Amino acid sequence: MPEVDTRPLDTARRLAESGDLDGAAVIFAELAADPDEPDRAQAAVGLAVVLQERGDVPGSRAAARTALATGHPEFAAQAACLLAGSFEREGMADQARAAWQAALGVGHPAYVPSAHMALARLATGAEEAERSLRDALATGDPEVAPRAAQRLAEALIEEGEPGEAARVLLEALSVPDAAEVPRLRVMLGIAHLELACAEFSGAIEEGGDVETGALAIELLARTLPLRGRGEDAERVWRYGLDSADADLAGEVRLRRSRDV
Repeated sequence: MPEVDTRPLDTARRLAESGDLDGAAVIFAELAADPDEPDRAQAAVGLAVVLQERGDVPGSRAAARTALATGHPEFAAQAACLLAGSFEREGMADQARAAWQAALGVGHPAYVPSAHMALARLATGAEEAERSLRDALATGDPEVAPRAAQRLAEALIEEGEPGEAARVLLEALSVPDAAEVPRLRVMLGIAHLELACAEFSGAIEEGGDVETGALAIELLARTLPLRGRGEDAERVWRYGLDSADADLAGEVRLRRSRDV
């Protein structure tokens, strides 16, 4: 029975999968060199992968650039990601950033979220990182958006913006089929703890009746250790116990001594 004709691209892919990298490279290179070849972009990506596995980094990058130059909506984006990864492995941050930007420029939705995350990782400053993380979150990707939200929320909490951190986490939780939902909820709880501490502190500063003031002191002092701030909690207790208002100091003393 005669063999069914096989496309050269399929033959090259089969050779690569079987471990014949040299044979695959020959076919991929021939296809990638022909500007009229309809599979040129895919062949150039295949050549880039094969040459990378053979350790030919310059050749792999040249092939990836060929694929990128085709502007193919999928394979040009793949090529940009290959280039970016190659540059990152050698610590070439500027070139890696440019390659990830090229991936964004192609605009294929499968690669945009990862490109934004990579640019956040390679950012040269906090504002640049935040912008990239927000862009990654905005893609609504169920895997990437939650990771972006976590990183962004951590930074916002560190900067004293728990309210914005909570908003970011809620946005991630609204993504259909979002990954890491339990982790997002834990972080949302942390943001709410920070918000609670700010409100308790504000109530203490504004004063008020004895009962309300003592309650605010107790709640703040008992919440701070949940955020690893035991020393701050002790200072809050001491503030209440040393108050010039004897009634307030007495109420705080009772609240601290009770079993909760």
